[in-house]
Amino acid sequence: MRALTRRGMLGLGAGAAAAVGLSGCGTLMPSDGSSGAGGSAKGGPKRSRPARPLGDGSTSFTGKQPHQPAKPEPLEPGQTPPQFVVFSWDGAGEVGNGLFSRFLDLARKHDAHMTFFLSGLYLLPESKKRLYDPPNNQRGASDIGYLTDEHIKETLKNIRRAWLEGHEIGTHFNGHFCGDGSGSVGKWTPEQWRSEIDQAKSFVKKWRTNTGWTDLPSLPFDYDKELVGGRTPCLLGQDNLLPTARDLGWRYDASSPGGRQIWPDKKQGIWNLPLQQIPFPGHSFEVLSMDYNMLANQSINSTNAPAHNYPGWRQQAAGSYIAGFKRAYKTNRAPFFVGNHFEQWNGGIYMDAVEEAFKHIAREKEKGEDVRLVSFRQFVDWMDVQKPEVLAKLRTLEVGQQPAGGWKEFLADPAADSSTASGQAA
Repeated sequence: MRALTRRGMLGLGAGAAAAVGLSGCGTLMPSDGSSGAGGSAKGGPKRSRPARPLGDGSTSFTGKQPHQPAKPEPLEPGQTPPQFVVFSWDGAGEVGNGLFSRFLDLARKHDAHMTFFLSGLYLLPESKKRLYDPPNNQRGASDIGYLTDEHIKETLKNIRRAWLEGHEIGTHFNGHFCGDGSGSVGKWTPEQWRSEIDQAKSFVKKWRTNTGWTDLPSLPFDYDKELVGGRTPCLLGQDNLLPTARDLGWRYDASSPGGRQIWPDKKQGIWNLPLQQIPFPGHSFEVLSMDYNMLANQSINSTNAPAHNYPGWRQQAAGSYIAGFKRAYKTNRAPFFVGNHFEQWNGGIYMDAVEEAFKHIAREKEKGEDVRLVSFRQFVDWMDVQKPEVLAKLRTLEVGQQPAGGWKEFLADPAADSSTASGQAA
């Protein structure tokens, strides 16, 4: 486990609060406990899906992904935008703590979708680690642990289940090299990012060859077509990643740190979907919308702090996510992005906080309000069909800013002057 260090204030521009914390993510290491791996989805496909093996049979083409939202439509003049919420998971490996299946069950219960950023190394046995040639690092090196064979099998089961239940499988790349040394992903060139992506895809597309296992079902998707976005380790290296992502036809990137709760735009032709600064109860500064950053502000450099802190920290983390959702929902309707890890840091309080926030948002959705718990891919599907002038008008709304005159008036004539937007801040 690499140490957590405290970061200085992150400036957010005039009038915005600053956050203390890390913009990176932690290390996924095995822990004891039940695997809790899930099987097929309740209410899932009632007939067998035709499968056409791809490559060595590690993956297969099974047709259109099931459990997808209706085809997105452009907003009508004066229509209130939906409140989009994306819960995403970095690494997406099952390490015996049952967290992967726990949140798949939660999403299924509430008819919600998520994005799982799979680390390619989590499908590569440690005995084959020299197949990995990371840029500017020794062959086989990794700053996250390789999984046991049993945990690779459980990861395959959960990734397969996730896709069949409508979730997105993105990438968290491979070796998770952070810091400021020469091997850091923050120093990689576009060509080196291409090598890293090619290898991440290869470990998914060739897990059967690399493991020798022939008794497990293939993953039910073509990863060359499924993979349309990712999140870099520690939110580093986006500027050099984007030219490669664009050349590969990716549609979005979720690697930018320090985003704000405003409507997103494209960067180098790719939708830029950053983690966001959100209110942090009890503090005058804001925090990034990720479990790791809650931890960095609460226990500084410890993932196993004294337990007497846990109830208050759990409540604070859940309150932060809920406050971020409410601020967007009641004002500018900017999409709300949350990042997580399948970790039991500080007694698992961040998983409990994420679940509490998720349930709060799901209750709003189930009231009949237009709240949509979606994957990043589903969100950009919606963005891509909107009129450019509508998106431009939405982007004039600042954090916590209500549309002047209400949505009916604000979006009544999106082609009109969108250079200003006045309204009350929440």
